[in-house]
Amino acid sequence: MRLGVSLTSRIDIGNPARAARWVIERARAANDSVLDSLSLGDQHAAGSPYFQNTPMLGRLMAEWDMSRPIGCLFLLPLWPPVLVAEQVGTLASIAGRRFIVQTGIGRGKRQFAAMGSDLTTRGDDLEEAIRVIKALLGGETVSSERFGIMDAVVSPAPPHGVEWWLGSGAPTTLDRAAREGDAWYVGPGHSPESLVPRLEIYREACRRHGRAPQIAMRQDVIILRDGDRARSRGDELVAAGYRGMSRDTVVCGGVDEVAERLSAYAEVGVDEIVIRCMNVDQREALETLECAGDVREALRSA
Repeated sequence: MRLGVSLTSRIDIGNPARAARWVIERARAANDSVLDSLSLGDQHAAGSPYFQNTPMLGRLMAEWDMSRPIGCLFLLPLWPPVLVAEQVGTLASIAGRRFIVQTGIGRGKRQFAAMGSDLTTRGDDLEEAIRVIKALLGGETVSSERFGIMDAVVSPAPPHGVEWWLGSGAPTTLDRAAREGDAWYVGPGHSPESLVPRLEIYREACRRHGRAPQIAMRQDVIILRDGDRARSRGDELVAAGYRGMSRDTVVCGGVDEVAERLSAYAEVGVDEIVIRCMNVDQREALETLECAGDVREALRSA
């Protein structure tokens, strides 16, 4: 099983320049640990410091071994499709390799209202955005009545193509992940056991559409050499309301414990875990990323 990282873009320490350096330092640590992929999330009108993904990812590429995959989450109902295609084409050209586009429908009335998007049509908007962006990146001239696009064309196109990871949960959206995506991107908060029924639905949809199944999953973690300290920090953060998640859906501990927890996902068929450091201080975040390299090695040798 591969082990990648999605770096958090929300760091509120009262000093944006210092917080930006923290993100860069974390990318450097993830690279030093030889993690399998690097990506950033997507959020808008957050009301608290949140580094936007495309400019930040362009900077982080300088810290990353570009022989390994890199990508970005785009909540497509919130984005003009032509702009996404242009951003992806540029980032993929810098990367010089196949680029990962992670996407989903997004949520939050405030976020949708701020971006001028309609929460009630986000499923249909996502489908049309995927169609438009794929066509644009394939060199086509594209029109879309839904988005008011007429005869659009973009350049550069990704020189080595795009890999699509689609987030979803309901059976109908699992069908979309199989039909339109190269991977199902599972959100955090699932146990291995709870994944099994959805995995079967997804695999069956892949068989119907003649696609090879691939499963990637986000997992929020704290990995420290002192496993007791990691578990204690996890308890504190969840008790404080961390992302509305329960304690059993985050993974906190030492290298061996975390490797054992994550290996259970490999056993049910997850191909890649994409870790996200929980809201810890910079020292603990860097230690988590350093220890993640040892977890990766343990998973590969299991």
